[in-house]
Amino acid sequence: MDPSTPPARQMLFVVAAALVDRDNRVLIAERPAGKSLAGLWEFPGGKLSPGETPEEALVRELKEELDIEVCLTCLAPFAFASHTYETFHLMMPLYVCRNWDGEITPREGQRVKWVRASKLTDYPMPPADLPLIPFLRDLLG
Repeated sequence: MDPSTPPARQMLFVVAAALVDRDNRVLIAERPAGKSLAGLWEFPGGKLSPGETPEEALVRELKEELDIEVCLTCLAPFAFASHTYETFHLMMPLYVCRNWDGEITPREGQRVKWVRASKLTDYPMPPADLPLIPFLRDLLG
């Protein structure tokens, strides 16, 4: 193998949402104990299942994680993260969503918080999420 060729890594494709409330705050969720990167705060979302589009996966994940209903047309593509971890490379589109049905109810033991975009850096987040913060600050002031 050519030493200039990077090692092959698994590509992991996940999707996330910046849920924005009427006060322009963003919802973040703490990764529960037992999961990788436990204790870090992230934007809700998750892995795609075979055959799902990113939007379909996000609608499903938001229902599973937070017990809210989101329509596909309420998801606005916003930014994406591309980050190499030690054993895989992560691609994560981030959608902004301002409309959903239901009350946010954490269903996987995670804590959630509404945070001003300017305060997101006060919370430890996975490395892939960090480059998304300036875009949210610009959007939400």
